[in-house]
Amino acid sequence: MKDKQNGLKSFLSLILSTNIPKLALTVGLIASVITTLAGLVVPMLTKNLVDGFSMSSLSVPLIITIGLAFIIQAMIGGLSLYLLTSIGQKIIARLRERMWLKLVRLPVRYFDKTSSGETVSRVVNDTSIVKDLISEHFPQFITGIISIIGAIIILLIMDWKMTLMMLVAVPITLAVMIPLGRQMAKISRGLQDETAVFTGHIQQTLAEIRLMKASTAEKNEEEKGLNGIEKLLRFGLKEARIFALIAPIMQLVIMIVIVLIIAYGGMRVASGAMSTGTLVAFLLYLFQIIMPITMFAMFFTQLQKAKGATERIIDILELPLEGGQEGQVKDITNEPIRVVNVSFSYNEDEPVLKNISFEAQPGEMIAFAGPSGGGKTTMFGLLERFYEPTAGEIRIGNTPIEDLSMESWRSQIGYVPQESAMMAGTIRANLCYGLRDGEKIPDERLWEVAKMAYADQFITTFPNGLDTEVGERGVKLSGGQRQRIAIARAFLRDPKILMMDEATASLDSQSEGIVQQALTRLMEGRTTFVIAHRLSTIVDADKIIFIENGQVTGSGTHQELLQSHELYRKFAEQQLT
Repeated sequence: MKDKQNGLKSFLSLILSTNIPKLALTVGLIASVITTLAGLVVPMLTKNLVDGFSMSSLSVPLIITIGLAFIIQAMIGGLSLYLLTSIGQKIIARLRERMWLKLVRLPVRYFDKTSSGETVSRVVNDTSIVKDLISEHFPQFITGIISIIGAIIILLIMDWKMTLMMLVAVPITLAVMIPLGRQMAKISRGLQDETAVFTGHIQQTLAEIRLMKASTAEKNEEEKGLNGIEKLLRFGLKEARIFALIAPIMQLVIMIVIVLIIAYGGMRVASGAMSTGTLVAFLLYLFQIIMPITMFAMFFTQLQKAKGATERIIDILELPLEGGQEGQVKDITNEPIRVVNVSFSYNEDEPVLKNISFEAQPGEMIAFAGPSGGGKTTMFGLLERFYEPTAGEIRIGNTPIEDLSMESWRSQIGYVPQESAMMAGTIRANLCYGLRDGEKIPDERLWEVAKMAYADQFITTFPNGLDTEVGERGVKLSGGQRQRIAIARAFLRDPKILMMDEATASLDSQSEGIVQQALTRLMEGRTTFVIAHRLSTIVDADKIIFIENGQVTGSGTHQELLQSHELYRKFAEQQLT
């Protein structure tokens, strides 16, 4: 019971936190009341019409009044429904805004643990469930409540004995519906979780379609996909079974009530205790109670779903943001970078880096070398502030980089990875990606940086030039072309610090030569960090830091390490001779 209350409380708190448009809500609710009141007048007018009915004495004013009541009810009802539905749409839009603003500011660590497909499911599917409740079911619930209260009050005044007979059905219905609602809540949570997992699997498979086909893994993926579909089907069938119980039970109760009312009312009309018009009005009011009650079953079912979705939405909204959203802005030109006793672990019992220390003077080239899995890429992640050290600190001059705003720090870093990431869109959009007022950068400047990166050589061969579409993740370009666009992007940002994860390691010899020339030009006058997979690219580095098992086991120039470091010497003998 406590979990149920907490779920409802969390749901209401989440909705209220979106700043509901109060004026629209007030007008919508008032319009609902007017609509309901107009609807409640109709049976009374019908009663008078039936009781005074004869072809010779048709009451034209009464018929006109009934017609006007219908028209007013329809017009104001439409206004009410629109206002309440629009409120629901605005609430969900603000909820999605909050989730999106949160997601783009979450630390990389969150995305290491959570698949992108699962996160997408939370933003799209879970918020859609809440949207359906607020936009569709909630307005009907509000108008239904008003209609039921008004109809019951009138019925009690008209004939309290028949009304009490009708109300006996309420506790019977609740006794059946409450357990079914709890079952629906469990099924809905399971269905939402499974939908998120299934969405994540589909997204991952389609994103790596080339790997899947090259590995002839179609059958494996077919089985995984079919298993996911089967699980969703099982949840869907469980949900269908609940609905299959709810609808017939509601219909049975309603039919029993109607039959009893007609039978009892007919007896009273026959005895003269009730007029025919009163019985007709009573039945019309009964339908005004029955119709909302049937919708209530759907409302409470959807409410159970929304509570489950809310839990997952709140889980995301309550995650801590990436550190460094606020902080000082500092130009890091001519400032040394000092890494002081830095340690890091993804999990407490698995240290990745242990007491790493080094210093990079402005304009120096610092290279990281060592066996795979030693921690070189993790060191890059710490320098980029994708992760925070578990011990020690990184300073720019005498200022810890945690004291700088994240935007100030990262805007002064240019990163050229081994496999250059690209966004779907044009070459122009990818060059300007992340830059404020990027759309205002003139073509002359874009061609200038493209030429500096030797990217103009292939861009000019495309009919659309800078407006050439690159495809999802840049699949329409070769590896060398993507690398050159990444280098041109770095030139455009004009970074103070350059970070390169051996940007030529996966290129053919022709592309490698061109890209290496562009990189050499880009490195001029910048503090540069390089992860070296091949020692030939770092023999001229100012300092080479050799990392094994998360620890620095050697530091110095190429010649110094040849003399002092046995494993480095072996690497050099294998690669350079």
